[in-house]
Order: sequence, then C-alpha cells, then structure tokens
Amino acid sequence: MKELRHRTSIRVRYAETDQMKVVYYGRYFEYFEQARTDLLRALGMPYADIEREGVLLPVIEAFARYKKSAGYDDLIIVESIVREVPVARIRIEYLVYRDGDPEPLVDGYTVHSFLNISSGRPTRAPAQLVQLLQEAMR
Repeated sequence: MKELRHRTSIRVRYAETDQMKVVYYGRYFEYFEQARTDLLRALGMPYADIEREGVLLPVIEAFARYKKSAGYDDLIIVESIVREVPVARIRIEYLVYRDGDPEPLVDGYTVHSFLNISSGRPTRAPAQLVQLLQEAMR
C-alpha cells in the first residue's frame, strides 16, 4: 500500500516570529494543524464531518525536530504524510520546507486517538475515513 501525501502552502506572518524575525518554535505545531486540516479536507472528510460522525481526534503525542529556521514572509510548504490506515489511532508525519529549498526546515509528527464524543472513550476510526484513506493509498 502506498502512502498518502498532501502539501499546504503557508506564508509566515510577522506575528508568528520572535524578536529575531524567526518563526517561534511552537508555531510549527500550528502549521502541522493547518496541514492536517487541509489533508483531511482534500481527502474528502474534513474535521467537521468526522465530528458529525460522533468522533473527536485529540492529539496524544506530538514531536518536532528543528533543523533550520523560517522567517517573516517566507513561503513554507508543509507536507503531510499518512503511511498506515488507522484503526484506533492515526499518525501523521510532517515535513516543512521553505519554498524552493529541497532540504526540510522541520520534521515531525502527531498521533491522534479516535474518541467517541458521547462517551469520551477511545473508538475505532470512522468507516468512511478508513475507506477514503484506503482508496487514496492504493
């Protein structure tokens, strides 16, 4: 089975930088979130649809490794990668590039549990999401 990849472009805003006009390290998790949201929308099942299915996707693990800095007004590309069809958890990997630079600035991942909204207990991934991922990863 193949992996699913999606790319999101983000222009770094001044408010996302520190005094040195370098992207504040915590912002990369917000960029990961934007990329993840875009990936699910492009797949055909945005977060809102998952929640309408009665399922939440809380982050249960997050990691980022910083190699180079992005700065104010840089156009960055966040590539989201899903390598496995989920059962009860989904892991999404991220590579952050400055547009035109082949070397990643940051790499990382997030792991999400599927949680039943009513009970607050872990549950399986929604069948429609599993099907969409299986089709996309063929």
